[in-house]
Amino acid sequence: VEGSVGLEQTGKKVLIKKRTKTWTQSSPPQPWHKAAFLLSSGSPSSDNSTHVLVMSLTPSAFLKEMSLTTEQRLASTREMRRPRIIQLLDMSETSHQKVAFSCLFSLLFDGMGRSFFLMFPAEWQNRSFMSFLQVPRLVKVVLESSPYFKLISPSDVCRKVAPGMPSTFRILFTPEENKDYFHQLTCITEREKFIVPIRAIGARAILDFPDQLNFSVCPVKYSTQKTLLVRNIGNREARYCISTQSPFSVDPSIGTLGIGDDMQVTVEFHPLKTGDHFRSLIVHYDTGEDIHTSLYGAAVDVNIRLDRNSLTVEKTYLTLSNHRSVVIHNRSEIIAHFQWKAFVTQEEEDQQKLRLCRMLRRQEEDKMDYFLEECTVDPTLRERLSLLSRSFQNQRAKVQGDSMLFSDDIFTIEPVEGDVWPNSSAEINVVFKPREARLYQQTVYCNISGRETRLPLRIKGEGIGPQLRFSFDQLDIGKVFVGSTHSYEAILFNKGAIDALFSLVPPSTALGSCFTLLPREGIILPDGLQVIRISFSSTILGKFTEEFRFSVNGSPEPVTLTIRGCVIGPTFHFDVPCLCFGDVSFGFPCTLSCRLTNTSLVPMTFNLRIPGDGSGEPSVTSFVQMSDSTRPSWRRGAQGHIKPTEFTIKPCRGTIRSQGLLDIQVTLCSNTVKKYELALVVDVDGVGKEVLALLLTARYQRFPCSIQSVPGLQFCKTSANGNRQCMDPWG
Repeated sequence: VEGSVGLEQTGKKVLIKKRTKTWTQSSPPQPWHKAAFLLSSGSPSSDNSTHVLVMSLTPSAFLKEMSLTTEQRLASTREMRRPRIIQLLDMSETSHQKVAFSCLFSLLFDGMGRSFFLMFPAEWQNRSFMSFLQVPRLVKVVLESSPYFKLISPSDVCRKVAPGMPSTFRILFTPEENKDYFHQLTCITEREKFIVPIRAIGARAILDFPDQLNFSVCPVKYSTQKTLLVRNIGNREARYCISTQSPFSVDPSIGTLGIGDDMQVTVEFHPLKTGDHFRSLIVHYDTGEDIHTSLYGAAVDVNIRLDRNSLTVEKTYLTLSNHRSVVIHNRSEIIAHFQWKAFVTQEEEDQQKLRLCRMLRRQEEDKMDYFLEECTVDPTLRERLSLLSRSFQNQRAKVQGDSMLFSDDIFTIEPVEGDVWPNSSAEINVVFKPREARLYQQTVYCNISGRETRLPLRIKGEGIGPQLRFSFDQLDIGKVFVGSTHSYEAILFNKGAIDALFSLVPPSTALGSCFTLLPREGIILPDGLQVIRISFSSTILGKFTEEFRFSVNGSPEPVTLTIRGCVIGPTFHFDVPCLCFGDVSFGFPCTLSCRLTNTSLVPMTFNLRIPGDGSGEPSVTSFVQMSDSTRPSWRRGAQGHIKPTEFTIKPCRGTIRSQGLLDIQVTLCSNTVKKYELALVVDVDGVGKEVLALLLTARYQRFPCSIQSVPGLQFCKTSANGNRQCMDPWG
């Protein structure tokens, strides 16, 4: 069990006593030959590698401890410690005793575990060493050479200590200054060699901190301070280091204080969570003592709130701004500091900072890899590696130091940070500046003193673009003639408060390309208008509904104008319902006339034809037939299968101006025995085929003689050389 020899003013003798009875200290009796030990509050450990005396006491206990005299200290000491054995010895070399004991520690030293002051001049001190074994023991005390400590009596001799008997050792201590001194005694018995430390405790600084500091009930997220007037009541300059843990802090944390001087120490309580908080304020002296002051504070929410949880800003035009207000009511007795944040908790802010730092780290690695590749080409670039690394290091430091106040391009909070005085209110403006014509929603959080959780505020605002409208939504142009050109006008109004930049979206349909809208693009000032000229000329017949779109810069929906109507072909007619040729004879042409009238407002290009007419050579008159013996029709079987063209139209093609007319002559020269019921059809360019038809009728009539009663009658012609050619007049 380790003890220590303490020295002060009066000379004392160190005694060793031998006991044979059992010793107890708040525990059941134990035999002395077993490992007995005592715990000493504040006593040094068995490891003597350091000479700093470690003590952890409250300020009042430390003051009381430092105020004790040596006699008072020794009188109050009731604890013993196991000495540090540095060597085990063979008993057979120095003793005839053959009895082995289970306890290796044969001596116990009492009253050596406390610290006390030394005063000048140094004197003697004695204490009693007692043997707790049941057999005598040889004890030799050796003191290493020291200018401050000297073993006076006995000197370097062995003494046998009987059971329960004391042995006195005298040590002379000669200090040179008022400071701590450390030395050790080496005690040697038959079985072991152990060390008894000697400590001379010099002057001490004592800062009169209180044992407890109670902050009572305080607002959460608010700094409550207590200022202590601390004086150095010791007899040594205080070199101190003061520390504590969150949510408490202290200022100053390190310094010196002369003897009798005082200073102000500010302890701050800044809790982030509601509830009870217990910590210790630790004053560490350069002499090794740690003095603990208990700190306590209770954090609660106070009456601080927003006047609303949601806020809707009126519809706002792009490039303009609008605002609404929210009020922070402070019904407490503190100055509430507020900050508007984008995250609901501090943990989310820290996670965002971590993500940003990781992103910067990846960017730095990519840049560094690229830079190293460039350095292989140009080694002089290696000098810039440090600049690159320092640049990213500064960026990361900026991220870590960012207070993460709310910042947004759409919603702006003014002020984003400030104070609200006790029992007052503060008005906060929320400015809305939309960039697109859509609905915006954002939740911001007010981090304010006196409230543990951040106060949410849901903000909603809608951005609207330019308000362009046509004077009418639909334009019905009715029936228009194909190929005709028509012009219309539509007025485009700007009913909004901002300039409107518009442009025509090109139509994608064939009929849409028949329209021309001018101007195709432009800008309309607020409350202004723009006339849109519309021109239409179509070559496509039929009903139509065409939608034209004007895109407006800043508006998600275009402005539309719907045009509907029907494109019709030219209107025309013949002046007769039909052309009736009556009875016609072979080879005798017959001509009839009709008039084609264009009643439309556009010119009409036409083509006349008779689909049922033959596609062969034109038919011939009887005179031509009789006068030309070389014609194929005189040859037997020369008629073939291709029928001759028997109708002639003059003119067969042309253009009739708008509301004009044209006389048409149709001639029939029959070369075929049949009844004619055909149609004269009109093809109109750009409109279609067979738009109109005129009925043609005729009936083939044989010659007025009775030759029809003579079967096999033929017309024959004899040439000069005697050749004869015949033809059948009935075909």
